[in-house]
Amino acid sequence: MAAQSDGGGWGGTGEGVGEGVFDGDTEGDCQPLESAAIHICLCCQSAVCYWGCRSNCLGNLGIGGTGVGRGNDLRETRCPPEEGLWLDCLWLILALLVFFWDVGTDLLLAADYYTRQDYLWFGLTLFLVLVPSMVVQILSFRWFIQDYSGDKGGEREKLTRRGPAEQRWIYPGTDRVRVASVWLWQITIHILQLGQVWRYIRTLYLGIQSHRMKELKEAQRRFYWAMMFEYADVNMLRLLETFLESAPQLVLQLCIMIQQNRAETLQCISSLGSLLSLSWVLASYHKLLRDSRDDQRSLSYRGALLHLLWRLFTISSRVLSLALFASLFHLYFGIFVVLHWCGMALWVVHGGTDFCMSRWEEVLFNMVVGIVYIFCWFNVKEGHTRGRMVAYYSVVLAENTLLTGLWYVYRDHADTDNYAVPALCGVYLSFAGGVLVMLLYYGLLHPSHTHPTPASTCCDELLWGNPLPPSATPTPAHLATPSHSDDVIADSCLPVFQVRSEPPTSHHFEGPLIKIDMPRKRYPAWDAHYVDRRLRRTINLLQYLTPTAAGIRYRDRSLLYELLQYESSL
Repeated sequence: MAAQSDGGGWGGTGEGVGEGVFDGDTEGDCQPLESAAIHICLCCQSAVCYWGCRSNCLGNLGIGGTGVGRGNDLRETRCPPEEGLWLDCLWLILALLVFFWDVGTDLLLAADYYTRQDYLWFGLTLFLVLVPSMVVQILSFRWFIQDYSGDKGGEREKLTRRGPAEQRWIYPGTDRVRVASVWLWQITIHILQLGQVWRYIRTLYLGIQSHRMKELKEAQRRFYWAMMFEYADVNMLRLLETFLESAPQLVLQLCIMIQQNRAETLQCISSLGSLLSLSWVLASYHKLLRDSRDDQRSLSYRGALLHLLWRLFTISSRVLSLALFASLFHLYFGIFVVLHWCGMALWVVHGGTDFCMSRWEEVLFNMVVGIVYIFCWFNVKEGHTRGRMVAYYSVVLAENTLLTGLWYVYRDHADTDNYAVPALCGVYLSFAGGVLVMLLYYGLLHPSHTHPTPASTCCDELLWGNPLPPSATPTPAHLATPSHSDDVIADSCLPVFQVRSEPPTSHHFEGPLIKIDMPRKRYPAWDAHYVDRRLRRTINLLQYLTPTAAGIRYRDRSLLYELLQYESSL
């Protein structure tokens, strides 16, 4: 990992590792520097340093000294909103209650099967609760190990001791008793299968603390960073668990009710909890993913509720058709699920995803998304999703029709006549209702546009990642007539680098700047600092070692010529 002394550029490491900048940066400065990367700007008709300091060229584009733009992906830590704290707390508390509802009713149902000596249903129900929970707890504890003890040789503790005395108590690792107690606590809660519960509680605590630190902006940002990281973790864990536990559990319980030709109260409550858990997690994940990215508009809670209803209806239709088919064709149901999963996973791989930091993690992620696609739509690729959604829901509708049709033909008429027609109506009405709510969501409450971009100019094209073709390059009149000016225009497309003779005297962003030597991941993927634990450790380290909050900047996709000026080991 390398540390750069200013905003001059990225290193050539090629590993996608963040570089901490400990002496500030000049990205938001509106005054041009005399010795920096020079570019002849064709929209403001002047030679200014428009890359190193965001000068009057960017001011003309409406970006100016904000220091936050897509062109260089400079991301200062967001401050939490001043309003809506009670909505955030209520959303988290309800998410925790839905989790307890889902898992608790499944355990009660397993105990009920055991008391009734239905050992097969008891074993399957308990298996679908414990195995996914253990997988999620192992992953959660692995993340804790990477976050808490990922540094080698005690660098974090050494650096912490060099920090201000008033900050040493904030960061873990300064006291052996505290370290031992933290490890003991984490081991205990993960053995008790309560890792997600603890992460929800910690997220709630960090969010409240962030709101309370309104007068201390830097402390507020630190708590907000920690809250966003923790909330992202618990949402990814919940997404994995729901499709490993809640979705199969819902199919199993519906299949049992259809086979036994009766529905117990506890079975209905458990199925409703699993269905609500699936819908809630998808809506929460989608909302948080948008909230975590400054290049996307946030999703309101009204939009999240409409998103939840959309998922509720479509998943209900899908699960009901699967349960009807599985109640008669056990072996063929397994074959169908495997074939559908393989097809969807190959579709995802063919589309190309960029969610993870390594190839094997990406393959594992694609396999998990294939499981999700058994039950519902999940967007994993940037761009217009209309065509892919139409294709997916067309396939799902055809599959639902085939599954329910086979069940209706081969069913036992004497046992199923009383609910056969309502079941078919439930499949198609739920699907139609889900599609209708989806259209309402995308038509009314979906934040369909990214943050507005300035008008199209030559610098705009470079800054926003879409280089102009040579034939479309605007040429001002005073540069077009002489032959020497033509050479100037041609040379203006190439940068001329000069190493800065002295550090800049004015700063817009005064905190450390973490430069990540990779392009920013495209939505709907998480930013790299959410999924790469090394970047998280760097951010958390800088947050507690410096008096100001850290910022993040990713490598620009179009301006790849920026020069590495200074480099030292961190």
